[in-house]
Amino acid sequence: MIRAFQHHWPEYLIEAWALGTFMISAAVFTAVFEYPGSPFHQFLPNNTLRRAIIGLAMGLTAIGLIYSPWGQRSGAHMNPATTLTFLRLGKVMSWDAAFYVTSQFVGGLLGVLLSKLLLGVIITHPSVSYVATVPGPAGAGVAFVAELTIAAGMMLMVLLTSNRPGLAPYTGLFAGTLVFLYILIEAPLSGMSINPARTAASALPSGIWTSGWIYFTAPVLGMLLAAQLYQSFSATPLQACPKFYHGTGQRCIFCGYPGRVKGSTAPARRGVQTLDGATRASPAR
Repeated sequence: MIRAFQHHWPEYLIEAWALGTFMISAAVFTAVFEYPGSPFHQFLPNNTLRRAIIGLAMGLTAIGLIYSPWGQRSGAHMNPATTLTFLRLGKVMSWDAAFYVTSQFVGGLLGVLLSKLLLGVIITHPSVSYVATVPGPAGAGVAFVAELTIAAGMMLMVLLTSNRPGLAPYTGLFAGTLVFLYILIEAPLSGMSINPARTAASALPSGIWTSGWIYFTAPVLGMLLAAQLYQSFSATPLQACPKFYHGTGQRCIFCGYPGRVKGSTAPARRGVQTLDGATRASPAR
């Protein structure tokens, strides 16, 4: 544990920063387009159009975070379900996973608290409501199935693209596109969480825990299901690093690119594929 923290604490902080930034973006854009007193809300009376604009903003936010230098360094999981699935696949070491998940929860909460400072009482208005995720009119059962489905779809996309060198550089773009489509199409069913830390970040300061069990189970189960389906039916082996975008200018704590983590003397593990399709050693931690 101590060794992992000493060497990888920058990546843990980046994960907190990434989800925190995503939550600030979600709160601000929701307030701008959904708060009744906003001129943008009054100018755009169509609910679907406003949701599409918010979805586009959040998709672009996700893409920006994924391809940013910091996002390239940590892999921009921003989601405990993503990290736990990569742990299940043997792509992330246990202590790295524990610190990633902790950082995601803390970062998401800090992002919402900062949003409250920025927006004041606007964030408490029912139209914004701390951007909490709650089931839609169709009920909790539909929300559970919807969350499981979109989580499985996201992880299946990540595994299918990141493990193909020709598609790997575009995984982050596909992820942002799915965020946009999910908010546009699926949000009325469950609020489009797909992320336990994202739900907790809104629920803790607001006290809105409506059917909270959905958002702590369905995303994890959905992504684990996608991983199982990939392993069962895909002919392409799982060689890629657990990153949405594996750049060439940042170190990688998963495969050791562009070199071993400073101070590592442990023998290397083989067989992790990077962005360029080359197989590199992955330092044991």
